[in-house]
Amino acid sequence: MKLCTLGILIAVCVLLAGCTPGGGRYDASSPAGFLAGIWHGWIAPVSLIIGLFDDTTRIYEQHNTGWFYDLGFYIAIIGGFGGLSLSRSKLKRKEAD
Repeated sequence: MKLCTLGILIAVCVLLAGCTPGGGRYDASSPAGFLAGIWHGWIAPVSLIIGLFDDTTRIYEQHNTGWFYDLGFYIAIIGGFGGLSLSRSKLKRKEAD
């Protein structure tokens, strides 16, 4: 069972690595937009870890549409991590009661 879980985890990491910012998918003629900003915000922790070992991977796509990409990126960062924090605090309250 643990081997299967490890295999799935590795497969998910490989799939996420293919969608990281800075990989050359976007350029000045076709910049990253709002939805790419949301995706890049959600996978920012994975991008940070991959970026330690790969010089082409970044957390933030430099070829983007501007504030529209930024909006999606920040919505994902705040919403994704904030949602996890809220769910943990609700669990703590239930355990305390």
